[in-house]
Amino acid sequence: MERDVDRFAEAESQDNGKPVHLAHEVDIPRAVANLRFFATAILHQQSEAHLTDGLAVNYTDRQPIGVAGCISPWNLPLYLFTWKVAPALAAGCTVVAKPSEVTPWTAYLLSRVCAEEGLPPGVLNIVHGLGPKVGAAMSAHPDIPAISFTGGTRTGAEIARTAAPLFKKLSLELGGKNPVIVFDDCDFEAMLTTTVRSSFRNQGQICLCGSRILVQRGSYDRFRAAFVERTKALHVGDPKDPGSDLGALVSKAHLEKVLGHVEIAKSEGGRILCGGDQVHLEGALSGGWYMRPTVIEGLGPQCRTNQEEIFGPVVTLQPFDTEAEALTLANSTPYGLAAVIWTKDLQRAHRVARGVQSGIVWVNCWMLRDLRTPFGGVKQSGVGREGGWEALRFFTEAKNVCVRL
Repeated sequence: MERDVDRFAEAESQDNGKPVHLAHEVDIPRAVANLRFFATAILHQQSEAHLTDGLAVNYTDRQPIGVAGCISPWNLPLYLFTWKVAPALAAGCTVVAKPSEVTPWTAYLLSRVCAEEGLPPGVLNIVHGLGPKVGAAMSAHPDIPAISFTGGTRTGAEIARTAAPLFKKLSLELGGKNPVIVFDDCDFEAMLTTTVRSSFRNQGQICLCGSRILVQRGSYDRFRAAFVERTKALHVGDPKDPGSDLGALVSKAHLEKVLGHVEIAKSEGGRILCGGDQVHLEGALSGGWYMRPTVIEGLGPQCRTNQEEIFGPVVTLQPFDTEAEALTLANSTPYGLAAVIWTKDLQRAHRVARGVQSGIVWVNCWMLRDLRTPFGGVKQSGVGREGGWEALRFFTEAKNVCVRL
């Protein structure tokens, strides 16, 4: 796949409007890392064995579950597709995989590369189509015992309703409304640079983006001024231009949804500090789905804008006074996927990380990942864990073998 980097990067941009340089920097390298990691991790998979009262040896035999159903989203179409397919193949399963109907081109190119590299027919089966048709059929099919899905919470709930009565294994990585908690004692410049990135990377269309920025009151005014200035300086433009920080949103319908949330924020009393409108480029891209990165303040924690996943370049700012108040605000949504904490106080970092209701917590960083660690959320952000040994075990069935001595 590495020899086709430019072709895949162009396909990612064509599929969902992201800057080509972002696909080069993130999507392609991480997809390659997924394939390499799981190809070697399976060689080091451990099996438990226990000597039982000197009478027998009990050991765990893990076998491929069979046909794995993998359904991936449109925001990172190659990266998240390989995130599911690689562990399933490494575990010894055959795979029926459905990429998002919004971004089919990247998965098609991957199928071409797999065929060229000699992957046997029938091992990886990529099926294109709409979710209510193809995804629903996979969820209901009795010969697909495991479904791994990444996407919206509503769709995940529908998959669970269909698959649970069939006793399928489910791994659902769903939405997020992730808090970024900024304490007064943090490294301000490092925090500011990273928070701009964690807010608007990939047009804010990453489930791990920080969409609620909670700032301790002593730093709030300074942060607001600097953050708005940095946000205004971001360039929205042609995805093929290396100077573009943000490209297009994935579709007209999604752009309208995100802009609609800005109007909701206004109706709830929010103040638009910058952005909030569509960007109209010139020439061939004049009809594109571009939006200015948006910062909103003045909204309470229970407002829709702070409760619902927007999945676009929109963030809200909220001040807090105490650590306890920060945790209350951070945990005030039905989601629990990721959180970021900025502080130099090591004890506080551990306390807050433990107190945040989230499956993933970054302290003084964002998007640093070790593929050996579990990945997933709590509450309405999903069930199950992907990544590392968790993913390999998901695609296997554990059998206990007891041998009498």
